Amino acid sequence: MNIFIVYAHPSDNSFTYQAKESFIKGLADAGHNVTISDLYKMNFSETFTEAEYLREAFYDDTKPIPTDVLEEQQKINSADVIAFIYPVFWTEAPAKLVGWFQRVWTYGFAYGNNPQMKILEKALFLVTMGGPLDDKVRQEQVEAMKKVMLGDRINTRAKETEFIVFDHMTRGCGNDKIRAERAEQFLKQAYEIGYGISL
Repeated sequence: MNIFIVYAHPSDNSFTYQAKESFIKGLADAGHNVTISDLYKMNFSETFTEAEYLREAFYDDTKPIPTDVLEEQQKINSADVIAFIYPVFWTEAPAKLVGWFQRVWTYGFAYGNNPQMKILEKALFLVTMGGPLDDKVRQEQVEAMKKVMLGDRINTRAKETEFIVFDHMTRGCGNDKIRAERAEQFLKQAYEIGYGISL
């Protein structure tokens, strides 16, 4: 299968980076083809320009789509599965990923009368979170994030969705022992998710 990974983290010195690498290793060991958009390394612009706004606001598909956006759309339409890997920053994905959706989900591609975006087999989210999911407020935050990502941004654009949170991963604050234990468990899980993807 063809797997398209959209990865958003500013540093390789992070658990999110390790989770991405474990996931990719699982995919590779299972024989899948992998394409990656590392939004920070690509310096992908999250800025929604006035020209892009006017195209979307007036549903004007005669206006051009920027080259970097067209490239991302091609990656989507060449994939069977899309996977988003990112950390939670203040109850939201990093700005680069939010901007990716704003720019790549164009009129005529992701929505409109005849959208050209293929319906993917699966959309998978691997999300890292500093706090513990046994806190009610974290559970509520995750449900809100799911509504945005799965309910709005993916919606019917994939046949199947999955949203997995690797929690309790903050550094310091007396959490280092728990973090190390959970990291080992989560990295194994990320590998197994990649290895086990099937249609």
